[in-house]
Amino acid sequence: MNEPRTVYDWFARSAAAHPEEPALEIDGRQLTYGQLRDLAERLAARLTDTAGAAPRRVGLLAARSVTAYAGYLAALRAGAAVVPLNPEHPASRTAQIVRAAGLDLVLAEDPAAATTDLGVPVQVAGPAELDALAAGPVPDVPHRQAGPDDLAYIIFTSGSTGAPKGVPVRHSNICAYLEQVAGRYDIGPGSRLSQTFELTFDGSVHDLFVAWAGGGTLVVPLRSQLMSPVSTVNTLRLTHWFSVPSLISFASRLGTLKPGSMPTLRWSVFGGEPLTVAAAREWRTAAPASRLEVLYGPTELTISCTAYRFPDDMADWPRTPNGTAPIGVCYPALDLLLLDEKGRPGDSGELCVRGALRFSGYLEATHNRGRFLTDDLRPAGDGPPQESYWYRTGDRVTVRDGQLIHLGRTDHQVKIRGHRIELGEIEAALRQQPGVRDAIAVTVPAPDGEPELMAAVSGSGCDPDRIYASLGGRLPPYMMPRRIAALDRLPLNPNGKIDRRALLTELGNAR
Repeated sequence: MNEPRTVYDWFARSAAAHPEEPALEIDGRQLTYGQLRDLAERLAARLTDTAGAAPRRVGLLAARSVTAYAGYLAALRAGAAVVPLNPEHPASRTAQIVRAAGLDLVLAEDPAAATTDLGVPVQVAGPAELDALAAGPVPDVPHRQAGPDDLAYIIFTSGSTGAPKGVPVRHSNICAYLEQVAGRYDIGPGSRLSQTFELTFDGSVHDLFVAWAGGGTLVVPLRSQLMSPVSTVNTLRLTHWFSVPSLISFASRLGTLKPGSMPTLRWSVFGGEPLTVAAAREWRTAAPASRLEVLYGPTELTISCTAYRFPDDMADWPRTPNGTAPIGVCYPALDLLLLDEKGRPGDSGELCVRGALRFSGYLEATHNRGRFLTDDLRPAGDGPPQESYWYRTGDRVTVRDGQLIHLGRTDHQVKIRGHRIELGEIEAALRQQPGVRDAIAVTVPAPDGEPELMAAVSGSGCDPDRIYASLGGRLPPYMMPRRIAALDRLPLNPNGKIDRRALLTELGNAR
């Protein structure tokens, strides 16, 4: 097979080379590469029939099931872009994404989705439908052939305007990513890789296609198993682990990170939020045969753009100003700049990146405003950014001993258990509640040291319980504040802006 031009080609190449090797394992059920490829072919034909023509964008309303992973491949095989939709998110948010993405149809596992008014056809493919599909011959249906410049997937992230923000990623972006990382982790037949991320989180794309590019097995834990990482690693006999660092905290609280307690692990990779060196030591002690790596990168830079590999000898591990692991060095396919507060290049400042992994602009062009810089470091306009433009990550970074160190954000975006959240989206949802005049969302340390969300509102007749219940129909669970406080007025600083520091003190005193 020629060099992969699309992300599906990476899977197809392994399916041709290893048709009898296991490609997917879910709840004890295994599908070989040949079986998964055939199921994707059948499902791709069904999608084309449902759409009435080759679909361009397919919503995937499924999670941690054969439907989810065969459906992902089927949409790609049909030449469409995949738009993951989380079945646990409110129906109103799902419908909002369906409209914003311009979907042709939705592939769903749950038959109840067919009765939901999403405004597009819904193809149900639960276990019964998949069994019926598998019984027939593999259809010889001509599919639209996607190319490198076509969209592979669209991930919707939290948006500061109050609406989800679409990040389209092209096949050329994800293929360039796989060229950087697919060979890093010694993956081949017999490798068993975790799939911890939800499909609506772009870390899942790494899970799927790094596994399938190398001929390994994608092993999908049940959601309940993720809360017990050590048990999951051992029960599923995992050789490769990739998750947010928060799961180390869960394992630590359970008291399961005993020395040598994860002997099967050969590689452990963490991303999505900062990893403390202390947490890394706990994990490495429990998995002494595992190499340890940190990946960093926003969705706009196709999953990750830098990597840091810990030395094998823990005596050589780094000391950093904030106790978190370095984010390492940039991939060779990318260029980076650090810009200080005056916009001048230096050794510290906002990280700006360009190159083959950089996406080509948001689905809604107005979201490009302020996110790109021209070649000569001037703010770019709202239109599609040129290939040579720099993407502003909003992350503050410095260089120490040749390694990039993450120092925090330049805006009000936060990471909660790996989820990227714009506090402005929560605040916008709060302000739309009856009686709310103003609102603010903040993060505070939880008892386990991880950040958690809290919010405060002011206005007439603000009832926190009523507001909380109403928010549940608008926001996904990971964006729900743990507590909403109703205040007579929000504290202001001398400039008349809401004083977040004073609010944190007030909320802390009221806990």
